[in-house]
Amino acid sequence: MTVPPVSPSRTARSETLFARARAVTPGGVNSPVRAFRSVGGTPRFIAEAHGAYLTDADGQRYLDYIGSWGPMILGHDHPAIREAIGEALAGGTSFGAPGEREVQLAETVTRLTGAERVRFVNSGTEATMSALRLARGYTGRDFIVKFRGNYHGHADGLLVEAGSGLMTNAEGNLGAAAPSSAGVPAAYAALTLVLDYNDPAALDQLIQERGPDIAAVIFEPVVGNAGVLLPTPDFLAALHRVQAAGVLLIADEVMTGFRLSLNGATGLLSLNPDLRCWGKIIGGGLPVGAYGGRAEVMDFVSPQGPVYQAGTLSGNPLAMAAGLATLRELEADPGLYRRLDAYTAELAAGLSAAAAAAGVPLSINRVGSMLTAFFQEAPHGSIQTYGDAARSDTAAFAAWFQGLLARGVYWAPSQFESIFVSAAHGPDELGATLDAATAAFGGMQP
Repeated sequence: MTVPPVSPSRTARSETLFARARAVTPGGVNSPVRAFRSVGGTPRFIAEAHGAYLTDADGQRYLDYIGSWGPMILGHDHPAIREAIGEALAGGTSFGAPGEREVQLAETVTRLTGAERVRFVNSGTEATMSALRLARGYTGRDFIVKFRGNYHGHADGLLVEAGSGLMTNAEGNLGAAAPSSAGVPAAYAALTLVLDYNDPAALDQLIQERGPDIAAVIFEPVVGNAGVLLPTPDFLAALHRVQAAGVLLIADEVMTGFRLSLNGATGLLSLNPDLRCWGKIIGGGLPVGAYGGRAEVMDFVSPQGPVYQAGTLSGNPLAMAAGLATLRELEADPGLYRRLDAYTAELAAGLSAAAAAAGVPLSINRVGSMLTAFFQEAPHGSIQTYGDAARSDTAAFAAWFQGLLARGVYWAPSQFESIFVSAAHGPDELGATLDAATAAFGGMQP
């Protein structure tokens, strides 16, 4: 299948909507990367999505590699999810009281992941924010540790050297960092200590020096918002050593949960965190988040314990129904993850060959159905830190992105993001993608 080329003259509706949006919404979007600031041009306003494809307000069709930033592992508008939402909708949209679906989804999540307790919220940001409050309440300690380029949502204490908002540490002050957003008090940011991802020696040193002050270390098992970064075995070992100091280990699996396996990156990498955070896939594309883990820790959450957290729409019946349907479909297809991995491996190989033929420097990091093509000269899989990723040629990426978009392929509009493959991507989509990518590489200036 060939994706029809996009006509530049057929973006008028998106341009009009973007102008209207800028008059009533900051930057014209409700999440910054959607504005196309780093790649230029007009963001496409999407009218509908089915399978592996998006259709914009001008009727242009695109082969989608964003998948709503990860949730659409089964593809857009999956029949089982649509049916489950319809059944739930017939009974009402929100109760403000407990319902059976949230029990069923909690039972499914705990069974698949080994977490003993789980609490549902409405977003990944709520999940990580709540997990850190719980860690502080449980340990009686104030400080947390995160890693440069790891993004854990936009709660104040986590907007410190987060993703592309990287800022430089104060020299000689181990772990000290500054906010990467206006509006975050420096005094609050000072409670977040920041280290480099994949630097086990620095983590060991920090725990040795300040372990009794630290409530938790939060990390992405596989980083997605600095581009895909994979942890080294030594780094994973150092992460687990923090637990000996009474520090809780929190795996942020908002992106990787149920994406890389039925037990997420935790299962794939043999991790043993105290707490985990989920989102995206567990809601089947509807707004959802969750945090969970050891019963001893989770029982500190109100009303069982003294750590308060609440939400009017938490456990929403539509989101619970969509999440249940998604996890049931994933469980019913034991070969799905193998197929996703095979497709993404072929995509990586094809992109590498096409870039080499065009003389375009490219380094690809990939795990399962997540992939980032970094525009720089480095061996594939060798980019391990945010500093490594930051050396990429963002102008070259933007040119390539526009080349793909013009040929009907919707890639993540940032060099520092992952793309996501879905079960709806097949041989036709792979061929169309590589044809478009080859042409886009060929059209780039040396």
